[in-house]
Amino acid sequence: MTRVFKKLASILVLSASASLPAAADTAHIAVAANFATPMKALAARFEQATGHTLTLSSGSTGKFYAQIKNGAPFDVLLAADDDTPARLQREGDAVATRNYAIGKLALWSANANLIDGTDAVLKQNRFGKLAVANPKLAPYGAAAREALSKLGLLDAVASKFVVGENIGQTYQFAASGNADLGFVALSQIMQDGKLTQGSMWLVPSQLYSPIRQDAALLKHGADNAAARALLDFLGTPGAQAIIRSYGYDL
Repeated sequence: MTRVFKKLASILVLSASASLPAAADTAHIAVAANFATPMKALAARFEQATGHTLTLSSGSTGKFYAQIKNGAPFDVLLAADDDTPARLQREGDAVATRNYAIGKLALWSANANLIDGTDAVLKQNRFGKLAVANPKLAPYGAAAREALSKLGLLDAVASKFVVGENIGQTYQFAASGNADLGFVALSQIMQDGKLTQGSMWLVPSQLYSPIRQDAALLKHGADNAAARALLDFLGTPGAQAIIRSYGYDL
């Protein structure tokens, strides 16, 4: 009986090994703050499907750019724009890029009664503080300022800004009550196609430049099997379904 169990165990180990890549790898991924939650879901699916491992760090695209230029050992950058990956490729720090999502901007409040689905709360200026990401570091912050400018409201509300270093911190300002409302990424407040809590206004896309979010395979990850596999994975139907469920376009 012992021999049978040993043989069965050997077969199971060999079967499990056969389903994984010949050389599973680990990749360090720099993820724009707006994409942090979707990326956790994607990483779990990716690791299960490929046997590779991903280590995730989230933050502002601008800061990641500076870190990469200073030698930070990231293998892939999932940026909040398309300019930064293109720039890294021009400068020799990235070997390939691809679009993985088109972001959407939303005005959001943790207060379910503050925003009525329109921009009325902004026009009536009936709030205390407005969280906005730093436009120099975060593309969503630049989009928010562009939208306010096109609405003719930038000067009227600028004195009420609470500026976040990235869109993740901006969301926290609004979620914690340090700001009454904030311009955030739709992905931060939507899951499975539904608003998770609070109230919001989906900012019309014609009020800001398209937020095309590109991934860059960085020079450090050029020979990393996990990094290369991730870029391919982002284009699969399963991955795209997850990305859409958080409110992104493709």
